[in-house]
Amino acid sequence: MKTKIFLAVIGAAILAIGCVSTVSGGKTGGVPFIKDSVEGRYERSVDEVFTAAKDVITNDGVLVNESILHTETNMVKTAEGKINQRSVWVRVEAVDPKVTSIAVQTRTSAGGSDLDLAHQVEKEIALKLVAR
Repeated sequence: MKTKIFLAVIGAAILAIGCVSTVSGGKTGGVPFIKDSVEGRYERSVDEVFTAAKDVITNDGVLVNESILHTETNMVKTAEGKINQRSVWVRVEAVDPKVTSIAVQTRTSAGGSDLDLAHQVEKEIALKLVAR
């Protein structure tokens, strides 16, 4: 009886881990239904915010990929990197000609979220924009 309960718990844990969408439009393995991203809005152009985001990722870790999503109606640029063995995705999107939205998403190698790192990256981008 204990073996059946143990196997049921293990099976439920395996089913709980699945694929989650990233802010850059891709998929990654992880625990769904947990908060893993923070957002911010700035009165700067998309190019300024995207350059600041790439600089922050490069200074704190390694920039793995950058892209422009052409399927969206607004201009959307994304960057992906690794910081402290965490995967970091940044999405920069124009809300209107003067305001730009940014979303920072982080995931651990086990699929959990790291909101502290996401918040830190978003604030470092804001500070980088103020310094310009």
